[in-house]
Amino acid sequence: MSAPASLTPPGSSALDEETARAELYGVLAQLWYAPPEPALLSALRVAVTEAPSAGGFLQEPWQQLVGAARAQDDAAIAAEFDRLFGGVGKPEVFVYGSHYLSGYLNEKPLARLRTDLAALGLGRDEAMPETEDHVAYLCEVMRYLIAGDDSAVCHLTAQRQFFTTHLQPWMNDFCDVLQAHPAAQFYGVLAQFLRAFLAVEAQGFDMLD
Repeated sequence: MSAPASLTPPGSSALDEETARAELYGVLAQLWYAPPEPALLSALRVAVTEAPSAGGFLQEPWQQLVGAARAQDDAAIAAEFDRLFGGVGKPEVFVYGSHYLSGYLNEKPLARLRTDLAALGLGRDEAMPETEDHVAYLCEVMRYLIAGDDSAVCHLTAQRQFFTTHLQPWMNDFCDVLQAHPAAQFYGVLAQFLRAFLAVEAQGFDMLD
């Protein structure tokens, strides 16, 4: 995944809504998958923080995320990532849906996810060390379902089904763990933004009824 040259604040009229949603999912995927590349952090630090419509639900958490990126240098954010999610043995914070849904890794929720991904024509790259229930992988799937070219699967119905089945049931628990972790400075703020963004997504999908 390549870093964007610039980031647009949520709610910006510079991008249409669907493009903005896809971009945010793509940025989240990059931030959760590995210590952020310098280009991505540089773009985040200079991102516009004022949305065209003042008081938008995502404006404050977006401002806080940009501020958190500005408050630490690249090395500090990378060290925080490694402490929270890396290391040998059990990580301090799990980033896999199966852990939150079943209490174990590589369990039934992952099997169901793989079945649903296959139905969408998607699968994990063999070079990818992480399982498909990684938070970054799920964000990248959502980005694809919004911005992909295959109209047979890239539509609102597929987005809603995937979101409500594979993201919504556990990501608030994931955010709870991170926001309570004393070492999660940048990633605690990122979790706060993720929670707010997913709340907006859930509200949007609810309006489809």
